[in-house]
Amino acid sequence: MGFMKGFGVVIRETGKAKRVTTLYPDEKRPKPERFHGRHVLNRYEDGMEKCIGCELCAGVCPAKCIYVRGADNPPDAPVSPGERFGFVYEINYLRCIHCDLCVEACPTQAITESKLFEFSFSNRQDAIYTKAELVVDDQGRAQRMPWEHWAGGEDDHTSAWMRATSSSGQAAYEDRVNWSGELGFGVRSPEVGQTADVDTPAPTVGPDLHAGGHH
Repeated sequence: MGFMKGFGVVIRETGKAKRVTTLYPDEKRPKPERFHGRHVLNRYEDGMEKCIGCELCAGVCPAKCIYVRGADNPPDAPVSPGERFGFVYEINYLRCIHCDLCVEACPTQAITESKLFEFSFSNRQDAIYTKAELVVDDQGRAQRMPWEHWAGGEDDHTSAWMRATSSSGQAAYEDRVNWSGELGFGVRSPEVGQTADVDTPAPTVGPDLHAGGHH
């Protein structure tokens, strides 16, 4: 008789609760500003790559889905403004959990996450994104792969949570720009984050502390 009582609960509650589901994919809910989706590798406003091949993102990744190998910049045709650049960069999306720890670890904001989540693969090789697929195009937009569904605007606000406060989460950093400009977007405005105590003095941030250090 226990299962009959269970059915009774279902029947009594039917129609009472507000419907929260949608007719996906015809109806889609708006994505939050800080939604974690598919990654992109950013470039500076002059077109040079931000990645310096430091491998910090690979080291911090709990899913071990990132593979990076740096190389020395060729003196006659440097890829990045530093001494090194990301020669190999791969992300295995069969393992990625979109935690954004790679974004927080990156010292130059080279890697950020878009809001694209609608992508599927017919073979394993497509799920392993290479540097050629991750680096933004000449307009600063993410590369569009055939197996991805871009509805529009998914890369307008990449990794917005990172732009709300410092990586250590201090609310006093709210509304303070600590990142360099990006190709196609310039210097993005800070996102709304934590509310700082009005009695807490804002920390001093010098130009040399701005992420990227590219002038």
